[in-house]
Amino acid sequence: MQGSSASIDLEFDRFHLWHPYTSITSPLPVYPVRRASGVYIELEDGTRLVDGMSSWWAAIHGYNHPVLNEAILSQLGDMSHVMFGGLTHAPAVNLAKLLAGLLPGALGKVFYSDSGSVSVEVAIKMAIQYWAALGRPDKKRLLTVRSGYHGDTFAAMSVCDPETGMHSLFRGAMAEQYFAEAPLCRFDEPCGEDDIADLGMKLERHHGEIAAVIIEPVVQGAGGMRFYSPQYLVRLRELCDRFGTLLIFDEIATGFGRTGKMFALEHALVVPDIICLGKALTGGYMTLAATVATSGVAETVCSGDPGLFMHGPTFMANPLACSVACASIGLLETFDWQTSVKLIENALRSGLEPCRKLRCVHDVRVLGAIGVVELRNPVDISVMQKEFVRRGVWVRPFGRLVYLMPPFIIPEGEIEVLCSAVRDVVAAME
Repeated sequence: MQGSSASIDLEFDRFHLWHPYTSITSPLPVYPVRRASGVYIELEDGTRLVDGMSSWWAAIHGYNHPVLNEAILSQLGDMSHVMFGGLTHAPAVNLAKLLAGLLPGALGKVFYSDSGSVSVEVAIKMAIQYWAALGRPDKKRLLTVRSGYHGDTFAAMSVCDPETGMHSLFRGAMAEQYFAEAPLCRFDEPCGEDDIADLGMKLERHHGEIAAVIIEPVVQGAGGMRFYSPQYLVRLRELCDRFGTLLIFDEIATGFGRTGKMFALEHALVVPDIICLGKALTGGYMTLAATVATSGVAETVCSGDPGLFMHGPTFMANPLACSVACASIGLLETFDWQTSVKLIENALRSGLEPCRKLRCVHDVRVLGAIGVVELRNPVDISVMQKEFVRRGVWVRPFGRLVYLMPPFIIPEGEIEVLCSAVRDVVAAME
């Protein structure tokens, strides 16, 4: 028996399914989901959980949204997929029009891929091909800042934090990149010389080898959930221009409203040469990503040998994914998501602030629809997860971080349910 009405075989799951960041021999507990709707995840036993994660930050409109459902069903009647090599279709073209209209400057050359990690791979390959086309094949390394996270594939791993990141095991098997100290200036503070000095020094010394600087603008996500000053991006753009290096923004986690702006780069009014998009691109419905380059980058890449960009995923520009992405962006354009995110920000700020008084808490910070409680010591995920489920919420901590990224449609009362659960569970660690 198949489908959502079938009972989930947890024993089979335990012995055969490898969940993300878990051991196959000592797996963490998993909770069987029967359905999801709005901001709620319903477990097989009928337990209803308020979703504080947006399914890893992607389901900004919640679950089972009628507009997004209809976009997929309507497209399914025409075609679920065709190869993008030598063919094109309206969903891909329409989504590219929307992205080109939303993004600033000359960012308008859209390359589709399957996931955020792959979009970073694509951006890195674009940067390397760009310099090769200009007769500079020696410029093939990347510079980034510590505490960053850019994905799980090999090139993406190479620009994640080399010491505290989750990929240190693969050191030596990955390309060696340059790392500068992460900015210490908080979001509402100016960017001082000390914050940018290390990166500037590394650019000055190694710009002959560096193809691009890649960074998560304003918010460092899975590498530490850190918020830093938008002024840092202004200084970074100046340095990249001065030393002849491309600038890549990874907006996979921050794009489409999460920080209170459509894109986090808008906090600084800085335009990169390449931007990576994913996660909320489809409203969390399907896997899809886009790497968008400026006209100058795209034309230069295609001016050198072999005269084309060397990448092409099998399911690139999947029509179902592109259709639901168009519908998701359409929802953002037709409701006042800015006000919703601001309400979430205010509720998270007041709801999480009491945690700051706890001895086990190092910091509390909120930006847009992101709320973070940073602890002094790592959490026991399985124990903490069980306590959250017992309180009727879905919150997935990691490392020393307990954080909330709820859907934009969440009612204010349910934000307090999330915050209350965080306060209680964290307080129990005292």
